[in-house]
Amino acid sequence: MSVGAPRGLASSGQKPITEILHPLSAADEPPLSPVPDVTVGGHNPSSGAADKDAGLTNGTPVETSSPASASSLFNRLQLDDEPDADAEAEADAHDPYASTETRDLFVTVDDPKKHVSTMETYITYRVSTKTTRIEFDLPEYSVRRRYQDFDWLRIKLEDSQPTHLIPPLPEKFVMKGVVDRFSEEFVETRMKALDKFLKRVADHPVLSFNPHLNAFLSAKDLNKRQGLALLTKVGESVKQVAGGYKLRARPAEFCAMGEYLDTFCQKLGTIDRIAQRILKEQTEYLTELREYGAVYSSWAGSEDELRRPLEGVAGSVSSCCGALEDLSENMSQDFLPVLREYVLYTDSMKNVLRKRDQSQAEYEGRLEAAVLRRQEDRTPVPVEVEKCQDKVECFNADLKADWERWQSNKRQDFKQLLTGMADKNIHYYEKCQAAWESLIALLQDKQTEDKTNETN
Repeated sequence: MSVGAPRGLASSGQKPITEILHPLSAADEPPLSPVPDVTVGGHNPSSGAADKDAGLTNGTPVETSSPASASSLFNRLQLDDEPDADAEAEADAHDPYASTETRDLFVTVDDPKKHVSTMETYITYRVSTKTTRIEFDLPEYSVRRRYQDFDWLRIKLEDSQPTHLIPPLPEKFVMKGVVDRFSEEFVETRMKALDKFLKRVADHPVLSFNPHLNAFLSAKDLNKRQGLALLTKVGESVKQVAGGYKLRARPAEFCAMGEYLDTFCQKLGTIDRIAQRILKEQTEYLTELREYGAVYSSWAGSEDELRRPLEGVAGSVSSCCGALEDLSENMSQDFLPVLREYVLYTDSMKNVLRKRDQSQAEYEGRLEAAVLRRQEDRTPVPVEVEKCQDKVECFNADLKADWERWQSNKRQDFKQLLTGMADKNIHYYEKCQAAWESLIALLQDKQTEDKTNETN
């Protein structure tokens, strides 16, 4: 969606834009009340206790009144050409993007293949699509894409849908603990991350209708020469207008989002560091354990009387090695990548928040300028001011909807992640316990056999 679209255009919010509280709409406040300034894209240090009270413990925003300064200016303009709310609601009702989660587009990323040429070596992945949407000419597609094609898609989505949260891609070159980007482990981990990225985009009620996604899924050859700029024309205009302007205050609900993201990212970083240390210690322990079992195997070759017990110990140690290897593999390939994905997710969400702040700053700047001109020569309100108001409303509605969707996905992902981690640890300890219990049974049989031989 273009940020400058009129307010009747589609939004991914669960309510029409006209029904959502405008971030600058506290009309009952006194005009131009003094409030602390915050830098665009930054955090307001003085929002402290009030902002924390406004947000829930999980970062879910609550509706609160917003700074009065800009809204008071807007009220002083006394606009008489307010659009009809019923007409806007009707327009939203007929919009295909206003529907709930779509289930008519299914995508899969699999079958990685290595390509070697004189100029470069790279990996491609098969992208399979099944759909019943009329935007596609065929019901099924199968194309091959490399990482830079996924990167192109994400840039185009950011470029054309600046009000929405775009899912993150895995890091381009080296993941933690992986050196060879052509290794089987690295390729498998990246393939899973790319598959998750594409599924998140395909399940989004707005992003899934983006024409660039259609081209990515269906075109044999992508034309990636155009539109690689990170900023849209709208984004550039926002940067120019809001570059030297400070927000009067970020609305409390979005302050709560920012504080939650900071805390969440910090916790993930701490867990990631500890998990990396545990993985390193497990790797070192696994090396020592293998050497430990080899000693018992060597000893059994020179001790006929103790051969069976010693071989039993070696077998138990070997079983524990296999269980520990599975546990470490799960941590490196399943647990750590999810942590890293959500660290990147928080960066993406913070980026959308910064864009929202820039949009609000542009609106406030243009509104103040319009008020000054109104006082001097009674000129009508420029259309740009209303468009800027629409931008802010679109940002707020889309950001709230994407925030709720992100929180829902996060809960599901971490429940699945922690359940899998618990199952893997249970399996590890059960396998180790079974290995040592089999050794006890072997030793008891050996003891019984020795007593029988002594009796005879």
